[in-house]
Amino acid sequence: MHSVFGRGNAMAAYTLSVLAGLTFCCFLSTVFLDYRTPATINTRQVVVKSIPDYSASREKNDLGYVTFDLKTDLTHLFNWNVKQLFLYVTAEYQTPSNEFNQVVLWDKIILRGENAVIDLKNIHAKYYFWDDGNGLRGHKNVTLTLSWNIIPNAGLLPNVGAIGSHSFSFPPEYTTSRV
Repeated sequence: MHSVFGRGNAMAAYTLSVLAGLTFCCFLSTVFLDYRTPATINTRQVVVKSIPDYSASREKNDLGYVTFDLKTDLTHLFNWNVKQLFLYVTAEYQTPSNEFNQVVLWDKIILRGENAVIDLKNIHAKYYFWDDGNGLRGHKNVTLTLSWNIIPNAGLLPNVGAIGSHSFSFPPEYTTSRV
């Protein structure tokens, strides 16, 4: 006959197998959904300064200051398999020294049950917009995009970009005023 430990082991193994199957079904039910949504981004203030970067070297590098508006509705992204969203705004541009530059300017976490309608005005960048040289002054094509990671209960962590972006240019002269 089977011992108590043998029967306990069989019950635990069966329970874990059923839970793994249910978790896989949870993953399959939401893996093919389209999580893209339109977003509107507009810049308000754009200035560039040339200041020493003491974190890397003492050379002067460009530091961009950007304030922007952000509007989007992310409520339809929340289903029963989404725990939270990690939103972030990136600036993408090219310089002669680097073919592709991407800088995160702002981020936010939205938990399930929180208000997922974003309508923010005049947001200051949360993180510094450093360039590793002098590639921002007079740059004509910097693109702001909103993206998000969906943190599910079970399954993949998709990285989704919003439909829509905003391109702007930095002024041709450095500012000396306090920002």
